[in-house]
Amino acid sequence: MGVLATTTPENKPEAAIIEFGETDNFELVFDTSTTYRKYNNLKFNPNVAFVVGGHENISIQLEGIAEELTEDEAHKYKQVYFAKNPDAKKWEKLPDTRWFKITIHWLRYRDYNSHPTTVWELDL
Repeated sequence: MGVLATTTPENKPEAAIIEFGETDNFELVFDTSTTYRKYNNLKFNPNVAFVVGGHENISIQLEGIAEELTEDEAHKYKQVYFAKNPDAKKWEKLPDTRWFKITIHWLRYRDYNSHPTTVWELDL
């Protein structure tokens, strides 16, 4: 799980904990409902930030663009998502469920366990 940050049409920040999957191409995939605030936020402004970690003093921050997937596109991404989150299949058939892919543009990895702290960034 991680925290997805979006922006409202009034330029106010909103954040939500979500389940996600990741591809070998530095993409994240997640689902949401059209009834959730983040869905409208993503349709208004696809720029997102995402944070995962904190466990064991390691974190990953990223920024990217979230794109709603067509049903054909979503098929391959669902496989990645369900491999990591099998219990989430219960949401797949609900009529309001939509699928998004985040294309990552910037990523920072930080490990506070190493001395000195390990930090690296990627611009993609």
